Amino acid sequence: MEIKRAAILIVSDEASNDTTLDRGPDTLAPILVKEEKWELSAIRIVPNNVLQIQQALCNWTSGPNWRHLVFLSAPAGLAVKDITPEASYLIMYTPAHSYLAAKLERQVIGVREKTLIINFPGSSKGAMEDLEVVMNLLPHVILPNPRSLHTSDMKKPNNKTGVTIVQHLPQPQHQPYRHYHHTHGHSIPKAHISVPDCLRSKSNRPTIGRNQHYRPCADPMLSVEEALRVIHEQTPAPAVVKTPVTTSIIGSVIAEDVYASEMIPAYPTSLVDGYAIIAKEGGSTKLIFHRTSIAHANMSGAFEPLQPGTIAKISAGNPIPSNANAVVMFEDIASSTLDGQDEPTVEILADDIVPGENVREPGSDVALNSRILARGDLISPVGGEIGLLAATGTRTVKVFKKCRVGVLSVGGDLVEHSNPSTLVRGQIRDSNRPSLLSCLASWGIETVDLGLARETAAGELEHTLRDSLYGVDRAFSGVDVLVITGSMSLGKLDFTPIIERTLGGSIHFNRVSMKPGTTTTFATVPFKATTADTATKNILQKHTSKLIFSLPGDPASALATLNLFVLPSLHKFAGLGESSQDIAAKPGITPQVGLPRVAVVLTHHFPRDLKRTEYHRAVVTGSRSDGRLYATSTGVSAVGSLAKANALVILRAGRGVGIKGEIVEALMMGHVHASDTRIIC
Repeated sequence: MEIKRAAILIVSDEASNDTTLDRGPDTLAPILVKEEKWELSAIRIVPNNVLQIQQALCNWTSGPNWRHLVFLSAPAGLAVKDITPEASYLIMYTPAHSYLAAKLERQVIGVREKTLIINFPGSSKGAMEDLEVVMNLLPHVILPNPRSLHTSDMKKPNNKTGVTIVQHLPQPQHQPYRHYHHTHGHSIPKAHISVPDCLRSKSNRPTIGRNQHYRPCADPMLSVEEALRVIHEQTPAPAVVKTPVTTSIIGSVIAEDVYASEMIPAYPTSLVDGYAIIAKEGGSTKLIFHRTSIAHANMSGAFEPLQPGTIAKISAGNPIPSNANAVVMFEDIASSTLDGQDEPTVEILADDIVPGENVREPGSDVALNSRILARGDLISPVGGEIGLLAATGTRTVKVFKKCRVGVLSVGGDLVEHSNPSTLVRGQIRDSNRPSLLSCLASWGIETVDLGLARETAAGELEHTLRDSLYGVDRAFSGVDVLVITGSMSLGKLDFTPIIERTLGGSIHFNRVSMKPGTTTTFATVPFKATTADTATKNILQKHTSKLIFSLPGDPASALATLNLFVLPSLHKFAGLGESSQDIAAKPGITPQVGLPRVAVVLTHHFPRDLKRTEYHRAVVTGSRSDGRLYATSTGVSAVGSLAKANALVILRAGRGVGIKGEIVEALMMGHVHASDTRIIC
């Protein structure tokens, strides 16, 4: 007789800290083990936390150490923290609508992978009563031979298991629909069981029939503009963080207007090299003066006051001595020595030096409390913004938080590009992940290389997606945006059920009318962000979303769709376009979201697609003779066309070709190349 493995998961905040407070295992274990066919192989206590509950269930339902049966004992009330039934339901592949569920009233029951999962009440009495009911019914639910069930029942066996959910379904009413164009006396075949559209999801499971399988071609194909609108609507609003002024803020966007805490200059300084003097209104300065000192900056800030009839040598940018109010350039003086060094007296040749001449007044460059940077300004790598902040004594600023992007390649045929072994038939090197990571890094985005995931290994893809988004069992806290490249094509929806059922996410579109990149998919997964309020020391929770972009496996398509769809989302995530009202009213002031759009001249004929807009890889070169931009195709090869390409030429759908010399739009992925010669079109 086969011994089946069972496990008990206790969900309790108190018991997770002190295991002596929960008597659930002592109540349930004796009832289970008295049946000789069951072995209690694991007992675990976790707090009321969705991720920890689902992680424990995933560990017990996937891989070589899976259990036939898992019992959950947890509160199922209406309190906010009573989330165990919902957490377990999201990862079930087949919720059970059987007489077993009916016997247990409101408890959640279902099958995941090869395991039957049953929720019990948190009270010892309620759990014991339900378990006794379950033990009597389990022989009818988990059978080594499903043929022993009544033939009148509809069976839904979970492949490779022996777990069979028995469902009593009402018999459908057969109403043949006749086709009157070519009937030949036959009625149109009609499925006996129909599933309402509202109950369909965009994921397939091995346990559902073919008539219930989701087919992505049934979804509408969105235009690029519609897809971008959906992405913009679903991308979370940027979060604000306070950070020190260092090089780490390069690429960040200012979240709050910044005002100068110090004026520039902070004191009167000289604009030129020369001599500081005391000039009088209407008085002559064409005199001989005694040189008393050399005025230069010092840490103490102490300067001897300048006396009437004396002058002080000074360099440009240095503070002028007290009482001095003008500076005479070296060109307007005559030295009393041949070498002009250490002369005791200096003759000023100019007669019209007035107070304030060649003097930079305090605050003349940046006034105190004046706005130096506005909300929505980008901290560029040029250094001007950081220099301005440093010069005004600004130590911290509020910026929009940068997002963290993870890149994951999915496919059983992929091999690391650094693997020295020779490829065998059916293997290809993973070029997408290094390409996408380098592109993201060039945008100043923090990236996480998530490596390769095999969709064939049991539970591996699910664990990888979960760990990538939430940081479970990893050193980092999870990514904000997950970019996947590999396996989201028709008939191979590997991670769609994980997104919808396990993670509780939504797939917003999976087809876009474009070439290349038709199978681009966009999804969101709900997430509860936890932050600490430093003022009140309270823990704050905010409901937000994590984004998932599934890009095609073709290298050219993956890079094109990354630039076209992912970049605008990252820009919104980082706060680009979030500007003050007075700044937003001025065109050209706020940074552009997405790739820059320019007009280019085609240097040769470009092919068009009859139905889809094509984004053609090209090299855009600027001509020094006429100042125009010219586009030349890099070819149609999937990989070869990526080299040297700095733009995507937009070719609208239609007949014919893009004519040589025609002016079209292009999206610039990189810098414009310069050309010394005139380009003939």
